[in-house]
Amino acid sequence: MSEVKQSEQKPGLVILTGPTAVGKTDLSIALAKRVGGEIISADSMQVYRHMDIGSAKIMPDEMAGISHHLIDVLDPSEEFNVVSFQQMAKQAMTGIYDRGHIPIVTGGTGFYIQALLYDVDFTDNDEDTELRRQLEEIARKQGNDVLYDRLKSIDPESCEIIHANNIKRVIRAIEFYEKTGMKISKHNKIQRQNSSPYNFAYFVLNDDRDKLYRSIEQRVDAMVEQGLVDEVKRLADSGCTRDMVSMQGLGYKEILDYLDGHITLEEAIYLIKRDTRHFAKRQLTWFRRERDTIMIDKPEFSYDNDRILDYIITILQGKGIV
Repeated sequence: MSEVKQSEQKPGLVILTGPTAVGKTDLSIALAKRVGGEIISADSMQVYRHMDIGSAKIMPDEMAGISHHLIDVLDPSEEFNVVSFQQMAKQAMTGIYDRGHIPIVTGGTGFYIQALLYDVDFTDNDEDTELRRQLEEIARKQGNDVLYDRLKSIDPESCEIIHANNIKRVIRAIEFYEKTGMKISKHNKIQRQNSSPYNFAYFVLNDDRDKLYRSIEQRVDAMVEQGLVDEVKRLADSGCTRDMVSMQGLGYKEILDYLDGHITLEEAIYLIKRDTRHFAKRQLTWFRRERDTIMIDKPEFSYDNDRILDYIITILQGKGIV
């Protein structure tokens, strides 16, 4: 009995995640309507203003009256990382609880979700160091692959979920190992054993791989039709450069290469589609390694969101979250 009471005293938290283009946005809004929720975006790109098309950002007229947090709150020149996400998400959650609502964290950045869910402490490794500056200089002069090969030799498991182009995370992983003598993949495994301060349900929405890949390719084509090239050009004209964290996002760096004359538009579109498919694969690798997840395979529900919602709500009721 005492364990149940302790669980009930923890604030409720719903996580609805999954790979890119799987359909999280519509489902999260429908869920928020059913349970009295507010949505917190766990997306590393939608946090930025003026980056709407390439981030597949939900727009105000699509929110259906549901409050969304951590969307359009930073300028592209500002840095956003796991520590700032934790701080901003916790602040948003305080207000959501005060209003008697349930926070629904949705988005595909598993690292951010893990940090919030298990209250992982990254602050000790967040200050700039001389080592970090040295590694950044190597990346600038010799290219990302040099550091990625170094990380492979140190911590090959991390390379399964960190892409070579995500140089910030590559550098952090190398830096963590150099400072602590521990692989960051091992550190993350240990942190995942932390008990959560929340009474939570962690749902991972998934789809048939071929169908997911088709959805990704259709989304990229739609982005181009909606004006992705013009969006990136406006950002570049306003002073955004490729070394900014924001401009290293999928879709932005490839179009920058096109605008700079390094590749054709056809090549840029091909790379965006290919790298987004690879990103979705890495997302699923991450989520499958997480404990406490509840996989929701859309084909098993005949792609019926109402059936999926009923299933989710039954679980939330069983956990005492709603």
